[in-house]
Amino acid sequence: MSDGQLTPPVSGLDHAAGPDNAPVTLVEYGDYECPYCGMAHLIVKEAQRELGSELRLVFRNFPLAESHPHARGAAQAAEAAAAQGRFWEMHDMLFEHQDALEAEDLLAYAKSLGLDAQQFARDLADATHTKRVRDDFRSGVRSGVNGTPTFFMNGERYDGSWANQVAFINRLREAARQAAETSA
Repeated sequence: MSDGQLTPPVSGLDHAAGPDNAPVTLVEYGDYECPYCGMAHLIVKEAQRELGSELRLVFRNFPLAESHPHARGAAQAAEAAAAQGRFWEMHDMLFEHQDALEAEDLLAYAKSLGLDAQQFARDLADATHTKRVRDDFRSGVRSGVNGTPTFFMNGERYDGSWANQVAFINRLREAARQAAETSA
């Protein structure tokens, strides 16, 4: 069990949006079918807009397949899109269409994003990205994640409310300020 530390730390293997040297790295363990993750997605997008280059977002898959039967397939779809360089576009598409995560929906999203639909379909049919999804999930378990969304700010588990957008973004700003003071 974790002591509130992210395990393993963020690396070049992670899906990251924002500069590597941003003062705040926000890691989200999420499930594309989780309604709370859908709400958090909107708040995180706003945080990205407000903090700009001060924030690096990392997303790790944590599909709660027993509660959300389409979560694992959606995570596989995000990874199949990542293999074609379009992870974040698919990530956003999945959260924006949480009520439509059947195989034919995923293929339609791939086509709308201009992906090689045949390769995408093969990746899903062959479960090509199972190991990546499983590795993310296991890292979440090692980090003490037991539900979604779960956030880590600069490697420390964030147990405050993410649902209060103002408070959440203010906490990210405070983490950025603290990181800047520490590095100065």
